[in-house]
Formats: sequence, C-alpha cells, structure tokens
Amino acid sequence: MVTITDYKTIEKENGESFNILIVQGGLQAEKSKSTGKTYFTAKTASVSSTFDEAMCKSLVGQQIEGSVKKVTVEPYEYTVAGTDEVIILSHRYEYVDENETIINEQVASREVVY
Repeated sequence: MVTITDYKTIEKENGESFNILIVQGGLQAEKSKSTGKTYFTAKTASVSSTFDEAMCKSLVGQQIEGSVKKVTVEPYEYTVAGTDEVIILSHRYEYVDENETIINEQVASREVVY
C-alpha cells in the first residue's frame, strides 16, 4: 500500500500545467553507510494525474494498492537539498501498481526464448 501525502502543480515549457500526486510507501529499515546503524525511512514517488487541484487536495491521506520501487535510469545530476551539493544518481523511485507487476511477471515467465 502507498499513501497519497501531497500534490504539486507542474508547469510545462509550453505554459500548460498539470498536477502530480506524491505517494509514499511503507516503513523500511535501512543501514547507514557511514555509521552502520539501522534507521527507518519511507520512499516517495511522484505520479502524473489528470485531476484538478480540488480533487488532488481531497485525495491526500488516501491509501491505494501498490508500492514505491527503486528503478535504474540513465545517470543524472541531483542537487542535495540544504547543502547544494551536486551528485550523480542512476536511480529514481517510481510507483508500481501491484496488479501490473504480477501481470508483467506472468507474461515474462511465459515468453519463449529461442
């Protein structure tokens, strides 16, 4: 399950705007690379929508089936908030519909390799 925690309005280069929903996955335990100690976190992702602002506001707090997964992407620059340090990342977090994942796994298991 993921929870809709917020929304943002994005303006495209052509001046049009649309809303994205911010979703947050469940609690995860992680190990700190610097201290080796365990800490808790929850991954977030943004999902495009066709909803107006009023609808987005009404959806905050709603839970839906799915999860937030780490996905490998082409490397890109990311500015760390608060420090302005620029780092290179090669992943992002995406919302994944559990039903879609199950269907894709079933299709992949049935593919014939020649």
